[in-house]
Parts: sequence; structure tokens; C-alpha cells
Amino acid sequence: MRRLFAVCQKELQAYLWTPTTYFALAVYMLLTGLLFYTNFVMYQPSILDYRLVLGDTLSMLVFVVPLLTMRLVAEEFRQGTDELLLTSPVSVTEMIVGKFLASLGMLLILVLCSLAYPVVMSFYGALDWTLVFTSVIGLFMLGAAMMAIGLFASTLSQHQMMSAVVSFIILLVFWMLDSFGGQTGASAALQQWLEPFSLTARFDSFTKGLLNGADVLYYVTVAGLFLLFSIQVVERKRWR
Repeated sequence: MRRLFAVCQKELQAYLWTPTTYFALAVYMLLTGLLFYTNFVMYQPSILDYRLVLGDTLSMLVFVVPLLTMRLVAEEFRQGTDELLLTSPVSVTEMIVGKFLASLGMLLILVLCSLAYPVVMSFYGALDWTLVFTSVIGLFMLGAAMMAIGLFASTLSQHQMMSAVVSFIILLVFWMLDSFGGQTGASAALQQWLEPFSLTARFDSFTKGLLNGADVLYYVTVAGLFLLFSIQVVERKRWR
């Protein structure tokens, strides 16, 4: 555990020294702030429903997560420091989980920044804080699953931009699974089969003030699977 937290600490420090981190945070706050202003302050300040703001700001994660995860492993490959890590006492599992925990630290900052919007809304009247609370939990779990996908994409290439593009494509596919049938004209049965695997469809219960065990398990499973995939990819590189 000590080695795992050492990796996590190293990655958190790397985040602080990487300009991309501040760029991603700035883009997220700028775009979500703009959406908040246009969707709430400008048009409907009389309707105190956090879901009206959250729905649009949520999609910003598809763009921000690849920026925050693209360097996690790809940078190690590019600089050749992966060989030092792989020959050190740190196991591949500790390395991947440590980097994932560091990415969750950045995600926590994003979620805390997002809390500014319901706080501002509360100045206009009574807000359903139970719904806000479950939505924030859902936002963190959704983001954690997305971070694991981004981390996996980062293990596939030593080029950060390539990792970011792959991450964006995978996230977009998972994001749109529930609308796949409507977009492609696929059968209703196929759409119904794909919907439970959608990142967004599983988020709905959180926005209704519910903590559904199946939805929580889905996000945990997605995160766990992609962490496992990441470990397998790095292990294969170790034995080449």
C-alpha cells in the first residue's frame, strides 16, 4: 500500500506541474459556467431544478477526461521511465491503481467546482439538496468510470494525443449507446439491449434522488474492468 500511495502522490504532483491540467480545468469551468448562465441565470431562474443545469454540463466530461488521463501512462512510455517502474519493487497493479487514484483526485476537484452551481441556485430559493447530493455522487461515480477508460487508453500508445483521441472515441461510444438505435435505425430490441451499458442511462436514477445499487455496481464494474485491461496491457509490454 505504501508503494501504491507513493505512485499516487507522484502523479498528483505531476498533475500540478502539467499545463494541460490547468487548461482542462479552465475549459471545464468556462464551458460549464457558460452553460449554467445560459440555461439558468438568463432564461429560467424561477425554476430551481439542478437537473436542468447538470444535464448539459455532464457532457463536458467527455472532452475533459481524455485531457486529464492522456499522459498517465503514455508519458512513461515516451520518456522511457516505464522501464524503471517495471523493474522497481512497484508492481504493475500498484502503478495502475496509484495513477487511477491520482486521477480521482483531479475528478474530485472537478466535482467540487461543480458544486458552485447549486450553491448559486440556492440563492434564488429552496433547492432539493437530496437530489443535489445523489447527483454529485453519481457525477463522481460516472467520472471515475470515465477516468478508468481514459487510463486504459493511455496504456495503448506513447503519444499523448493519440491516447486522448482513443479515449474520446471509447467514451463517446459508451456515452451514446442508449441512443444508438435511434441514430442508426437499429431495431428496438437492439437498442433495449444496449441501453443498460450506456454511461448516461445509468446516471438517470441519481438525478431522481435515488442511489440504485445496480447503477452503482455498473460504474464500479466499468472502472474495475478497464483498470484490469490497463494492467494486462502494461504486463504484456513488460514481458516483450
